[in-house]
Amino acid sequence: MIKQATTCRATGLWLLAAVAAGLAWLLPPIAQPPGYHDFADQRACFGLPNCLDTASNALFVLAGAIGLNLLYRNRGKRFFRDRREAWPYLLFFIGAILIGFGSGYYHLDPGNERLLWDRLAMMLAFMAWFSAIVSERVGLRAGLRLLPLFVAAGLGSAVWWSWSEASGTGDLRLYLLMQLLPMLLIPLLLWCYPPRYSGDRAILAVIGLYLLALLFDLSDRPVFALTGGWVSGHTIKHMIAALAVIAVAWHLRRRRAW
Repeated sequence: MIKQATTCRATGLWLLAAVAAGLAWLLPPIAQPPGYHDFADQRACFGLPNCLDTASNALFVLAGAIGLNLLYRNRGKRFFRDRREAWPYLLFFIGAILIGFGSGYYHLDPGNERLLWDRLAMMLAFMAWFSAIVSERVGLRAGLRLLPLFVAAGLGSAVWWSWSEASGTGDLRLYLLMQLLPMLLIPLLLWCYPPRYSGDRAILAVIGLYLLALLFDLSDRPVFALTGGWVSGHTIKHMIAALAVIAVAWHLRRRRAW
């Protein structure tokens, strides 16, 4: 009965993923808005272009370094039942650091060519964390087997977008799908599979912070106007997204095995 229930849950999750992928395929190509690179805050300071949008990426480097330091100082099984469970988190925190460098490089001179490096780093971190949750809920073997597939799909979605833009037929569908699927599937994983560690609320909080960061990103100019030109929505997005990385590290530090 337990095996049948597990198979049923897995089938349901795969079916949902397939439906989402099918719907994305049926949609017409989604082009990146022409004014995407025209951010509200373009002020320079100390010779640094787009100062706050650029400098705020240092928070990703700091957050990723905190996570790596946490894993290094606590080698062993304090945070994990099996040491191999640390592998996706290692990639996640490395990805966060790369986001800091990739996004910082992009904001020095915003354009599609530089944006690719930002999105590649984002997909690495995003897919690594997704694999970590699969490892902890579905099973370690499943999570580790899916890790390279998730990462390849995430990186491939960013490369596909970049290629499509260079070909004059910009298409964000696959890239957006690879962001949407974890947002849909992780809460279902938490609901369908019994926990092996405490702290499900912290996982949901990370998702909430990510969604809040997206909201501020979409409100770049209104936030800039509301703050009297003090800070833009995109800069706040960086702050909140970096806080989500810190939340992952905080969750690891405080959780307990069940």
